[in-house]
Amino acid sequence: MENWDEIRTAFQVARMGTVSGAAEVLGVHHATVIRHIDALEGRLGVKLFQRHARGYTATEAGLDLLQVAQATDDQFGQLAGRIKGRGLDVSGELVVTSLAQLANPIVPMLTAFQERHPEVTVRYLTGARLFRLEYGEAHVAIRAGVVPDQPDNVVQHLLDVRMGAYASARYVKEHGIPEGPKDYARHRFIGDDNKASRAPCYVWMRANVPDSAVTFRCTDPHAAFAAIYASAGIGFMLESEARQNPDLVEIHAPRPEWDAPLWLVTHVDLHRTTKVQALLRFIKEQLREGNI
Repeated sequence: MENWDEIRTAFQVARMGTVSGAAEVLGVHHATVIRHIDALEGRLGVKLFQRHARGYTATEAGLDLLQVAQATDDQFGQLAGRIKGRGLDVSGELVVTSLAQLANPIVPMLTAFQERHPEVTVRYLTGARLFRLEYGEAHVAIRAGVVPDQPDNVVQHLLDVRMGAYASARYVKEHGIPEGPKDYARHRFIGDDNKASRAPCYVWMRANVPDSAVTFRCTDPHAAFAAIYASAGIGFMLESEARQNPDLVEIHAPRPEWDAPLWLVTHVDLHRTTKVQALLRFIKEQLREGNI
């Protein structure tokens, strides 16, 4: 099979019966056909054709080879049809990546997309590292923060996630609600263990809350949310998630400087594929309907 061009040429010679007929079907010069046949016979050490005035007739060895070539050619044709069909259908594996804290709004959206397109298998990958779209690690990335600037990526603004400061009802009962920055020193805050975090809410915290008041630090947003629920202190949370928990008390309403922009990111090579375009349209539809 490492010389498929030669085998394919031999197959067409046997099918057409002449060099000129095979050359026309293959779109090559007749000299190329002769060269392929001679090279293949020389490599195999057998005669594949009997040459005569009317053309070429396959020998017994040639018929054996051409039977395999016919089956292989048919399989290639079927494979090409399946690949082409798969490209036109919304089906197969679809890999989406985001930060873990965005799972609550994204998972229902991906589930709804899968209900509309049941032939899709979803892989939803979460984590702080950037999955490399240029290496095919994901079809669509939903990223937060500064606008992604990796080359060959198509970047679209999705929305700005609203963040607020919250504490549990038990924390508020024990410590009260700070009236402003002058009260922060006597309260307890939940912060990021990375003191260089570029998340807007933690940039604000470093500028406004005494470091000594940040008494509980986490490396994972889910751990920070758990700390808020456990009354470890005042922490930041997605407004949409906080609204779902009646035990939480809003300490500070969301502020524009705490907003985290979200970006839809795709690689230019996959951006126009049918299933990626279908997902991007669906995400924007869900956004318009207020489901994200």
